[in-house]
This record gives sequence, structure tokens and C-alpha cells, in this order.
Amino acid sequence: MTKILYSSSYGSDDPTRATIPFIGALGAIEAGYEAVLVLLGEATYLMKDSVADQIDGVGWPPLSELFPQVIEHGIPVNV
Repeated sequence: MTKILYSSSYGSDDPTRATIPFIGALGAIEAGYEAVLVLLGEATYLMKDSVADQIDGVGWPPLSELFPQVIEHGIPVNV
């Protein structure tokens, strides 16, 4: 099966861009691919609940709604 790597260094400094890798990874899973997330730099702070709860990118669901889906699908998140 094809595996797709999604990486990001955006965090609370740009909530919309911080959300995009999570949307992409979930879309890949729905399309039948494997997905892996890699968070770098500022994006590593997204692993803190207090930060993730504040991320609400324009046009996307809040990150607090996406995290449970990422966990449910078993998508690895590398920090």
C-alpha cells in the first residue's frame, strides 16, 4: 500500500496552515492510502491540548475535532 508523508512546521502562528496536514492525512486514509504525520518546529506545540484546542483554521474543522479522527485511524504522528 502507498504511504504518504505529511509534514508541517506551522503551529499556533498560522492555524489554517497548521490544520492542512491533518486534513490531508485523513483524506489519504479515506482514499485507501497509509498516512504519516511529522510535526517540526512550531508544529510540535500542537501536541499540547492547551494549544491544539485553540487551533481553528479558516475553512477547516477545529484541530480538536481532527485529533480524535487521527487517533481512531491509527495515523502515526512523529514529533
